[in-house]
Amino acid sequence: MNSTQDKRALITGANRGIGFAIAQGLLAKGYEVIITSRSLDHAQQAAQKLQSKVIPIELDVSDDDSINQAVATLHPQIDRLDVLINNAGVYPDEGVNILTISRELLDVTMNANTFGPIRMVQAFLPLLEKSQDARVINVSSGYGALESLSADVPSYCLSKLALNGATMMLAQALQAKGIVINAMCPGWVKTDMGGASAPRSPEQGADTAIWLATEAPSHISGKFLRDRQVISF
Repeated sequence: MNSTQDKRALITGANRGIGFAIAQGLLAKGYEVIITSRSLDHAQQAAQKLQSKVIPIELDVSDDDSINQAVATLHPQIDRLDVLINNAGVYPDEGVNILTISRELLDVTMNANTFGPIRMVQAFLPLLEKSQDARVINVSSGYGALESLSADVPSYCLSKLALNGATMMLAQALQAKGIVINAMCPGWVKTDMGGASAPRSPEQGADTAIWLATEAPSHISGKFLRDRQVISF
């Protein structure tokens, strides 16, 4: 792989949790990092904590206008994108199950967790195509694996199952362009989403995403990974 000193990564939902830990890891490897949050203030506050080589922007992955505005904002500042990490997501299933969840809640979760990453790839494809080693990482979940679907976590499970499927289809479509894409499960991580009782730190959850972005063999594409190992969809 080429030198990382001039490589650039964009991470959605990077103002806290796993996304913030991914940003820290990539900065440590010499990457310039673009961190996004639905709130520009939150992105800027995170950028101040991370310090050098960080560009903070506002981006809501569930809103096409916001995605398009982010692309327009970045175009004068960057000439290419080497890594896109689709980390932003929602987990809104408290108090519902597959028998009680509303169509509206299903729409919200699918829009953020599945359709958002697809639209991000589409919108940033021209910049990814300008990289000699472009990589896309979709932060998924074990809940998205067929054997782990739970009726008590309906919209989140379905959204991550669909994200895994989208990863497979995007890998087919991107192969001719030389762009690698994979989904990864960070495990149960101690974040606002994962809760205080989770056994993994954000840094442990971020490890596979950082590896996929930097060191993983480029022949691994269209796969689902945990702890740097390919697992079943």
